[in-house]
Amino acid sequence: MTQGTAAPVSVGSIYKTVYAPDRAAIYFDGETITYEQVDDRVRAFANFFKALGVGKGDRVMLDFGNCPEFLYAYLGVVRCAGIIVPVNPMLTIGELEYIAKDCEARYLFIAEGPMASHKYTKEGLAGALGVQVVVYDTETAQAIDASARDDFDLITDSDELSTFLYTSGTTGGPKAAMLSHGNLISNAGQAEAFWYVDDKDSIMCVLPMFHVFAFTLCVLLPLKAGGTIALIESFTPKAVISVLLEKEVSIFMGVPAMLMVITEAMKKDGIRFPKLRIAAYGGASTPLALFNTLVELNIPPSEGFGLTEGSPAVLLNPAGKGRAMSCGMPISGVECRIVDENDQDLPVGEVGELLFRGPNMMKGYYNRPEETAEAMRGGWLHTGDLAKRDEDDYYYIVDRKKDIIIVSGLNVYPREIEEVLFKHPKIKEAAVIGVPDNLRGEAVVAYVVLKDPEETVHHRDILRWMKEQLALYKIPRRIEIIDALPRNSSGKILKRLLKEQG
Repeated sequence: MTQGTAAPVSVGSIYKTVYAPDRAAIYFDGETITYEQVDDRVRAFANFFKALGVGKGDRVMLDFGNCPEFLYAYLGVVRCAGIIVPVNPMLTIGELEYIAKDCEARYLFIAEGPMASHKYTKEGLAGALGVQVVVYDTETAQAIDASARDDFDLITDSDELSTFLYTSGTTGGPKAAMLSHGNLISNAGQAEAFWYVDDKDSIMCVLPMFHVFAFTLCVLLPLKAGGTIALIESFTPKAVISVLLEKEVSIFMGVPAMLMVITEAMKKDGIRFPKLRIAAYGGASTPLALFNTLVELNIPPSEGFGLTEGSPAVLLNPAGKGRAMSCGMPISGVECRIVDENDQDLPVGEVGELLFRGPNMMKGYYNRPEETAEAMRGGWLHTGDLAKRDEDDYYYIVDRKKDIIIVSGLNVYPREIEEVLFKHPKIKEAAVIGVPDNLRGEAVVAYVVLKDPEETVHHRDILRWMKEQLALYKIPRRIEIIDALPRNSSGKILKRLLKEQG
């Protein structure tokens, strides 16, 4: 195969855009996997799935942790014109059953680890989910190795569906966002152009690969650019720091909590990463202190904004031009608006709902025409996030529209309160929610995690400290000190669970 520059039509062949057989495509667990080896494995997996009967439109649930086989299976299925449905390996049987029935899956391709956790036989799991179950064990691995290496890709139109990704469920039940090959390829290309990514870049993938943030920006992006994926099974500070150093990672992507741990180690141990040119993060409220620390350590911060329905990236901060507390600018090819409740545009500086459109916008929610029409009315994806923009077109997320708290008729934005709590010298993390209140409609409640769990801090002391910085109606009615905030697999705080606790 010769190096080419033509835009790919299929996600399954995205790495052929810039192809150099001997170049490192993946670093994983001490092994270097070249582009030639990736190509061989993808062909083997594609032929295996084709022989299995996977065809156009068949939904294949993929239940793997972070490993190269996740990538091979993903690309192999979509080369057969199947639709991949990545799932969290930590899901229960009930949750898997919901997804299998909701997306009308035909197959489940599952690693041995998740399979063992369910304590089912293969036949029992197949019966429970109503799908054909294929376990990636020694026998299956041997069958894949023995498969043909025919180089086929049945996708000829980038508008064909590639992936069903279930929304994270931070505000309700999950639903499948339908993403096309073009959605994912476009988004990888948009980030490639925005950040000037090329074949010399090494991008860390420590976020879970089943999540769209990781798969598009940490996997598809480097493959499209001809770079390298520095793949890590799960986040541990020692492993991440080791790979950042040894593999000279140039772009780190994660959630703020990961970077807080890494920067603390950098300051404590004097570690530096001279090749690291972007530290990208999102998915949770970001303390101003993290931005300042990254600048102090000479690591350009790039907070971003994305969502499953956007494949995911919508806003990113330009490399070296990040602004504190901003989630960035619309990436190449994306248009954004800030609107009022009637979808009328608002001027610079005013808070309203963030809308976007572009080639990365999903095709809709599977089997949910009413929700699709509501979310995409007027041809714009309504994110449900409240934001504002400045004169230079940098955007600032204020809060989730559904998370806004109305106290005695006054709007209270949880993120504003959380930012104040982040400044407290003894507080590590914070999440603010609204709870019903007979007198004021809603009341503010804050959950905080202390930096030192052994230390005692009285909630009244925190409240007194906050009264110096916030209007009285924004002050929490109560503060709960807890050991850890509930999060989903991608690091987002699950405020829904906090609200259930009251």
